[in-house]
Amino acid sequence: MMKEKKRKKNWLKSWIDGDVLLSPFWNRQMGLVLLVSALIIVYVSNRYAFQQEQVQIQKLREKLDDVKYEALARSSELMEKSRESNIQQYIKEQGSALQMSTLPPVVVKR
Repeated sequence: MMKEKKRKKNWLKSWIDGDVLLSPFWNRQMGLVLLVSALIIVYVSNRYAFQQEQVQIQKLREKLDDVKYEALARSSELMEKSRESNIQQYIKEQGSALQMSTLPPVVVKR
């Protein structure tokens, strides 16, 4: 019983002191540990970069939607202003002597 407690204390003490890393097992496996550590770092950084790109894509999509809606509003506004009735009203408000033609348009053939 006393030996087990002493063994556990020695085992814990060797982990805390870092003596476990000097054992032959860890010396043989150090390359594998370093490789796994490097792969974990690459995986985490790749995941972070992917998330950043997704955030950027979402922002650009929102901006594209805003621009589309603004273009639609401008187009609607332009169509409203360019209607024949609105142009006639604008001409009257300006006091111009222009009048609508009573003759239909003529097609000129060559």
